[in-house]
Amino acid sequence: MNPDHILSVRDLKTRFLMDEGTAKAVDGVSFDVSPGQVVGIVGESGCGKSVTIKSILGIVQKPGEVVGGEILFRQRGNGAAAAEMVDLAKLDGRGKEMRAIRGSDIALIPQEPMAALSPVHTIGNQLVEAVRLHQDVSKRRAEELAIERMTEVGVPNPAERMSMYSWELSGGLRQRVMIAMALSCSPRLLIADEPTTAIDVTTQAQVLRLLRGLQQNHGMAIIFITHDLGVIAQVADYVVVMYLGRVMETGPVDDIFHNPQHPYTRALLESIPSVHALSREPLPTIEGSIPHPFNRPAGCPFAPRCVAAMPGKCDRRTPKPTQLNGGQSVSCFLHNDAAEED
Repeated sequence: MNPDHILSVRDLKTRFLMDEGTAKAVDGVSFDVSPGQVVGIVGESGCGKSVTIKSILGIVQKPGEVVGGEILFRQRGNGAAAAEMVDLAKLDGRGKEMRAIRGSDIALIPQEPMAALSPVHTIGNQLVEAVRLHQDVSKRRAEELAIERMTEVGVPNPAERMSMYSWELSGGLRQRVMIAMALSCSPRLLIADEPTTAIDVTTQAQVLRLLRGLQQNHGMAIIFITHDLGVIAQVADYVVVMYLGRVMETGPVDDIFHNPQHPYTRALLESIPSVHALSREPLPTIEGSIPHPFNRPAGCPFAPRCVAAMPGKCDRRTPKPTQLNGGQSVSCFLHNDAAEED
């Protein structure tokens, strides 16, 4: 593992074994995250983004299971001790070691705060529990830390909110409470799973500015999951483009937006509405839809929808990732004829 990386995911494979067949939700995903870096994982719904981060956190529910690969995470050191590296893929998701890492070193902002927050416990009770679960502090000190975090994320009158319930808050405030809870133990890595999906565009812009500001103030790394490339352009330093459980392209955000190399990445960018588009002009779309997980196509998974697909090659062989100049990597036969072994 590169000493500059806080997280290295290598050839991660997560399967769902069901009576109907085996779904390859994550099929050989690899990427790195450096301290203080914001990595955006983007793709259409059903591409395996959320299952990837659930695999990292050890919260994939049965019949799902991580069946291969490494998830190398560098924990914080104690005092003069060097930071320790651990393979999260080998840890029991319900075990003591993984539970100590999850919520403390690695925190999650879930996709839907209303479902994540308990409706029968006050906001204060849930924040205090999150603090005391990972820190040996008194209840009074935990309450002080909870109020400090809510103040930091812009919750108005945080002391009064402590006695309120999640259903008494607006969507934007619930999201800020979830961010405060995630930050309660000063994590080294924050994972945000589509945190702007269920809120209006004005609140979305506020949440994005908040996350970017918190990342800069705390120096933590962030993995940002979304299907919205417009959001990625605002927050990410590095981009991972996924399709059907595989990585299609990776690279710095400027290179991905200004010089996309994979046909899927270009198609995603072309489908973004533009202020320069002519009135009533149809918005470009990607033909077809993501294949059913039990009926994956042979060869490159994007080949059936790709305008540049080469018959006899793309529909039979799976391209290997190819490193390009400038830090980009792409899995496409347009750039390299090398294929993965079956």
